[in-house]
Amino acid sequence: MEDAGRQPLAFAAFGLPVILWLALFFVIPLGIIGLYSFGENVSITEIKTTWTLDNYARITDPVILELFWRSIWLACVATVICLVVGLPMALVIATASADAKPWLLLAIMLPFWTNLLIRTYALLNILGTRGRLNDGLGWLHAKGRAVLELLGLDGLGLLAEKFTPLTLLGTPAGVVYGIVYVSLPFAILPIYSSLERMDRSLLEASIDLGAGQWGTLRRVLIPLALPGIITAAIITFIPALGQFLTPDLLGRGQVDMIANVIERQFKSANDWPFGSALSLVLLYLTFILLALRAFGDAARSRRTLRT
Repeated sequence: MEDAGRQPLAFAAFGLPVILWLALFFVIPLGIIGLYSFGENVSITEIKTTWTLDNYARITDPVILELFWRSIWLACVATVICLVVGLPMALVIATASADAKPWLLLAIMLPFWTNLLIRTYALLNILGTRGRLNDGLGWLHAKGRAVLELLGLDGLGLLAEKFTPLTLLGTPAGVVYGIVYVSLPFAILPIYSSLERMDRSLLEASIDLGAGQWGTLRRVLIPLALPGIITAAIITFIPALGQFLTPDLLGRGQVDMIANVIERQFKSANDWPFGSALSLVLLYLTFILLALRAFGDAARSRRTLRT
């Protein structure tokens, strides 16, 4: 293949549109946010860049640090749940028959065909105090009480006389549930991509040699799927860290994440400099994660070349 420098017209035809697109819709807006982060409000509608660091110093406020920690913690919990649930599902899809595999992949991709806002409002109908989940649990509770009465065990107090609905909206559990619901496909697909290229004879050999199912999972399957697991963790954690809609609707204003605070700075608080500083700090965190992933891939490539 010829060097791009020897074909300047071809490089310009294919490269310039991409460069212009990135410059107009990524670099320039990010530069404006960067300037705002070093500015201060001089009027309701005017921001003056004074190169102050006060906006970044305000991030050290204990309330803001607590919000960052809560966002990181909820994103980590949701990511771990997605990986624990996504690995078996990806394994089922990777080992399915050729006829069933497209349908299973379609079932994973189907939620992307519906707008996120609509799906989140559907969760409100499911997780509410009078939602479908509590309706189902209440029905099971009533049937369980009826069975106990038939068996003459109702006097043992195994089930309360009245069902108490679960409170999920406005709690961290409800927010994590919503993040997992949104992020699970992003965890399944990278793991599936790694397992799809896996040599199944390695699993059979491990079991035949006496490793057992747990040993095969721990020593063979997970190491083979590790690149996909790492990718799934990153592309699940980063969007979860910046979640805005899910904690806004499911958290009911009681379980804010850092993205909700950023949104309020740009809208109700009209403090664009502080909101810009918060946005850039959140962006720095994602860049650090991506850099760590890149360094890990480079180190893995070097070890592979040496072996």
